[in-house]
Amino acid sequence: MKIQHIAFRLTLVTAGCALLNGCLSSTPVWDRTFGESVKTITALQVLNPAASANTDPVAGIDGTAATAAQQNYGKSYMAPPPPTSVFTIGVSGSGASGN
Repeated sequence: MKIQHIAFRLTLVTAGCALLNGCLSSTPVWDRTFGESVKTITALQVLNPAASANTDPVAGIDGTAATAAQQNYGKSYMAPPPPTSVFTIGVSGSGASGN
């Protein structure tokens, strides 16, 4: 009796899967537009797509200042500031209570 019960359940599950297979539809719209969101977001992040064609030099900062700024930026990653203790945040010895 137990084998017949298992066989009946297996037949019922198989028939259910076959019926549900007819309800399955393909996704031609999603397949056709696959990747468009990434392309759109990437295009929106580009300020000037033709920037490489511009041969005008950048004005507003001299070479010495630009070199110093770039070196300071690089040094900030080589020796970052020491981390602060979470117990000292908001604590000051200068009487911050306003008295």
